[in-house]
Amino acid sequence: MRPDVSVVIAAYNAEKTVVRAVSSALAQLEVSLEVIVIDDCSTDGTIKLLTSTWPDTVRVIQLKNNGGPGQARNAGIAEARGHWIAILDADDEMLSGRLKAMVDHGNNTGADVVVDDIQVADGNITAPYPMFAGRLQMMSGLTLAAFIDSNRIFSKKFNYGYLKPAFRRDFLRDHNLRYNEALRIGEDYLFMASVLACGARCSILPVAGYRYNITAGSISRVLNRHHVLAMLEGDNAFVSSFKLDEKAQLAQARRTSNLREVLNFLMLVDDIKQRRVAAIAKMAWRNPRVFRFLHMPLLVRIQRAVSHIMHSIGPRKVDIKASL
Repeated sequence: MRPDVSVVIAAYNAEKTVVRAVSSALAQLEVSLEVIVIDDCSTDGTIKLLTSTWPDTVRVIQLKNNGGPGQARNAGIAEARGHWIAILDADDEMLSGRLKAMVDHGNNTGADVVVDDIQVADGNITAPYPMFAGRLQMMSGLTLAAFIDSNRIFSKKFNYGYLKPAFRRDFLRDHNLRYNEALRIGEDYLFMASVLACGARCSILPVAGYRYNITAGSISRVLNRHHVLAMLEGDNAFVSSFKLDEKAQLAQARRTSNLREVLNFLMLVDDIKQRRVAAIAKMAWRNPRVFRFLHMPLLVRIQRAVSHIMHSIGPRKVDIKASL
């Protein structure tokens, strides 16, 4: 008999958090489920911990080569038998009653995808808080255009790429949907965009059921130029694979422009770190908009570097402040 839900967890060196994640899935009541953990060639004690804690309860799949979260999730989806597939990161957790609420909501609405709000747990903040702060309550569903438009790096928009949906398994199989295995950051976004581009009906459950734990060292907290280049390549493949309506096309154009701008910004950061004065001046002349990203709190140290370099340049060179 097929379970109601297959919970798919991609794990890599997750011995400090995976027990919490798996336990939160196994604690879900009033639904039948299976938990599948795909180990992406961990070098720590992840495998030993899983097999000793749940020798007969959790299915553990060990990949032969480290392929990243996309490959691991594809392996889990291929093995999943549930009517619904829920993705859970190895350093996050599900809140009590989440899967029951999502399954009921999906079945009652006839949806192919169900999303809920996210509770953000940041060690630097006293209490967890909802990521979308009630915004989902104002939405009856999530369209492809809205989803694409929210996914712009460093944007003040609500980024729906953080959502952790439950997918109807048969829909994924019928459309042969897979994660882009070339992406190490942004693979969740592109997969969900592909699901919506196939015509999936996405229903919203406007309560927080997923806890996103902000941890130091998480790959989602680190952005490099090769990540952005991979996103641009992934987006090109996405646009080539699906026929987008006018609103989605416009949203995609804005996202592409944003990614190119972010790529230029990361080049600027490298130039500032290396004190390449000529390259900084060239960027200020050709792409002055990228300098506005320097106001972000995470980049205060870069601001200091800019000030130091501008002081050494003197009045002979471009005024970066005038470009903000």
